[in-house]
Amino acid sequence: MIRITCLFLGWLLTWIAPAGAKPLEVVASFSILGDMTERVGGEDIKLTVLIGPDSDAHGFEPTPADARRLAAADIILANGLGFEPWLKRLTQSSGAKAPIIEVSKSVRPLPLKHAGHGHSHAHKHNHDGGFDPHAWQDARNAVVYVSNIAGALAKADPANAAAYRSRAKEYEAELRLLDADIRKSLSAIPQARRRVITSHDAFGYFGSAYDVTFLAPLGTSTEAQASAKGVARLIEQIRREKIRTLFVENITDPRLIEQLARETGARIGGQLYSAALSGPSGPAPNYVAMMRHNTRLLTEAMSEGS
Repeated sequence: MIRITCLFLGWLLTWIAPAGAKPLEVVASFSILGDMTERVGGEDIKLTVLIGPDSDAHGFEPTPADARRLAAADIILANGLGFEPWLKRLTQSSGAKAPIIEVSKSVRPLPLKHAGHGHSHAHKHNHDGGFDPHAWQDARNAVVYVSNIAGALAKADPANAAAYRSRAKEYEAELRLLDADIRKSLSAIPQARRRVITSHDAFGYFGSAYDVTFLAPLGTSTEAQASAKGVARLIEQIRREKIRTLFVENITDPRLIEQLARETGARIGGQLYSAALSGPSGPAPNYVAMMRHNTRLLTEAMSEGS
């Protein structure tokens, strides 16, 4: 009788456990946010990332499959600051009931016209709200993102709140070390050399945080169009200030940067990652690796002088 009862209880626990252990269904809007969410959520979540590695969020066009993913979500994580103008519409059309959490909340946003120390030469941008949305380019803001992610997951899944906060605390310590290392790497670069050209104006927060001037032929959106007059001014400035290094980005068409290189004699110093991670075998498979890769390329270029 005892053996039968034990077998029955074992079967009952096996039957009940999967329902109680069902992971939280989380949707993150793009790859960088997805990586942060995975670090905090661990095995307690089932993560779906809408815009994957090496994919441009600026020109993202949702599909019916994306709508189904939102409809199945328990929680939706977005950058905010106008980075996902399509998200509200997609959420409504999908019938999703999950809350949308903007992880940039409490970040001090940079106005578009003052983003970084540089300026862009584009006719337009199409980010809503008038703020530069690329706030993750300052590692201190990444700490804010992680705290907000942990808080959102803990609220949606109280049973695993302690695990989310523990992972977040460990990750935040890693991000603070990252911030310190970036500052140390750049500390030896003379101020006059801290000037670089990138494809689009996505490094305003990096520039503001780490005292680097970024110039770009495009605005904060890769969908903007560079004007001939603006490009001509930038070519003149590159020549005048003897800026020797240009950078392409993994999400932008390299032809404009290649044109600038031909016109000025500046070299292309490599590929930066601004708004999307690389694939697993690339140099930026996660946020920390992305920031270290970008810092290394920028430091090497600026160390060569201008």
